[in-house]
Amino acid sequence: MPGTLLWSAMDRSLHRYGARFDGWALAWAPAAVPAPVPPDAQPVSATTGLEYVLRGRARRVPVGIIGPREATPAQLALAEALGARLGEIGLQLLCGGRGGVMEAACKGNLEAGGSPIGLLPDTEWDAANPYVAIPIATGIGQARNALIARACLVLVAVGGGYGTLSEMAFGLHFDRLVLTLDKAPAVDGAVACASVDEAMDRIADHLLRPAVSVS
Repeated sequence: MPGTLLWSAMDRSLHRYGARFDGWALAWAPAAVPAPVPPDAQPVSATTGLEYVLRGRARRVPVGIIGPREATPAQLALAEALGARLGEIGLQLLCGGRGGVMEAACKGNLEAGGSPIGLLPDTEWDAANPYVAIPIATGIGQARNALIARACLVLVAVGGGYGTLSEMAFGLHFDRLVLTLDKAPAVDGAVACASVDEAMDRIADHLLRPAVSVS
């Protein structure tokens, strides 16, 4: 099928619609003519294809996990599982760097081999939770919510209140994909997901969307 994602282990390349995915530009580049798709190429899911791309030379543009500091056990478990999946695949996690959902996401990500970034509202780096690998002290308070939304290609809200709602609104304003899990605020334009697996599939589909191309 022409829209099927195809992975070649021989030359470590992802193909679709006669184009090859450029992991550095995070975009589809037209395949060199007359170079065909490598003969060993096999169909893969978007999540698997993205994981293979990220094992090579690829830009780690962040995915954000946002949510409340006062989270439920279910929300903490979801955030930790989602952070771990990002780490396993090789996607960069960016969050607010504090407690609750943010800490759970960082824990899962760090333990899965990731290097979670915490964009802190505080003036000093040591305000970060113990699982933040790269703490960035902004000193700008809750205004850092806008920076998180601007910096990330995708935002995933796990539960949340007004602070999370502000990040979601900024994300939608900046034309980001905003996903939600576990009773996150319902906002027009945000996409509700039933599971971590669904969220990961939507993230991968978004990053590998064929409408994005480079010349």
